[in-house]
Amino acid sequence: MTQARPRKTVFGLLPWPERQAVAEALRTETVGGLVLLAAAVVALVWANSPWSGAYEAVRDFHFGIPALGLDLSVGHWTADGLLAIFFLVAGIELKRELVVGELRTPATAALPVVAALCGMAVPAVLYVVTAKAGGGSLDGWAVPMATDIAFALAVLAVISTHLPSALRAFLLTLAVVDDLGAILIIAIFFTSDLNFWALGGAFAGLVVFYVLQRFRVRGWWWYVPLGIAVWVLMYNSGVHATVAGVAMGLILRTTRDKSEKASPGARVAHLIHPFSAGVAVPLFALFAAGVTVSGDALRHVFTDPEPLAVLIGLVVGKIVGIFLGTYLAARFTRAELNPDLAWADVFGLATLAGIGFTVALLIGELAFPDPAQAEHVKAAVLIGSVTAAALAALLLRRRNRLYKRLYEAENRDADGDGIPDCYQVEIGARPGSSR
Repeated sequence: MTQARPRKTVFGLLPWPERQAVAEALRTETVGGLVLLAAAVVALVWANSPWSGAYEAVRDFHFGIPALGLDLSVGHWTADGLLAIFFLVAGIELKRELVVGELRTPATAALPVVAALCGMAVPAVLYVVTAKAGGGSLDGWAVPMATDIAFALAVLAVISTHLPSALRAFLLTLAVVDDLGAILIIAIFFTSDLNFWALGGAFAGLVVFYVLQRFRVRGWWWYVPLGIAVWVLMYNSGVHATVAGVAMGLILRTTRDKSEKASPGARVAHLIHPFSAGVAVPLFALFAAGVTVSGDALRHVFTDPEPLAVLIGLVVGKIVGIFLGTYLAARFTRAELNPDLAWADVFGLATLAGIGFTVALLIGELAFPDPAQAEHVKAAVLIGSVTAAALAALLLRRRNRLYKRLYEAENRDADGDGIPDCYQVEIGARPGSSR
């Protein structure tokens, strides 16, 4: 008689090394998210003030090196250049998740991957249905697909909720898979006029990058010039330049040798993650979120098929997709929800994932070259993200008393050794209290 395998617990206690890595990443993203929120507010106020002309003049000011094909506006420098740094960090985080994190085994990867895929597919489908019903363009189907982890964490910080670490880790993994989906969409669907010589040069540079990693070559003087060259070639190839960032992030080694205190990926992420979260992404938001807010602009969001489709995709599609994906994946894998939580908590988390700010704005700019239409789509992204944030705040704050008890139990360290007591009890014990 065979013994039944124990059922896996969804959103249970994270392994201690994984929890440390997640906590460090989320700490930086939370601070960066608050700066991002401030940048978005400044952009909106500036673009709707008597000094809006100055905002447009700064955003549209061109500079660069024309001989290298790099005569770009400030807005394009932030979208093509600074966001490449953001996607470099995303590539490193994805590589870490694939090698040592939640995505390293099919059993642990199934839930967040299925939830993320549903959270991308359902918004796209709702966009297509809504836009087609209104006779609008289908070009923006990818706009409502991505989750903005920094914005989401900033909302958590503002509403001061003690969301359990497992739920935060799940949100981070969702965003990592979303970022991969976004970069694949950008690379495949928003590439035109390919320059195969430049693309071949970028690929050759990435091969050199891999060889340097393979032979354990160290020194920024190798990697920084090479990375810039790969970015320039990628930009001139016709493929969106941010693809260079995620490609280099995936190449960087995320496991450390015995002689190393940290892996190259961990060292690079430690150095540039604060710059990415606190400078690069907020600057992009500053020059991407400056849309005109007026009665006429708001009317377009709710009457034009494309902005309305984006709004529905973010607020309804993301929530429904992620919640149903999580529920079905748990049922399919015969996993049990952590008894300290309820499916209402997963629904609140799915609502928080409806915030699609940064990458949604980027894809909106790529999908709608017409400035007027792009402005309306950007307004829809802003309204959708704010609506999702408000709903999440309402739902999660209602459960914050429970979250606080779980948080305190997870972090209790009676002996002061730096390791929470819940990691030192016998196997089978679980921190927290019942509902």
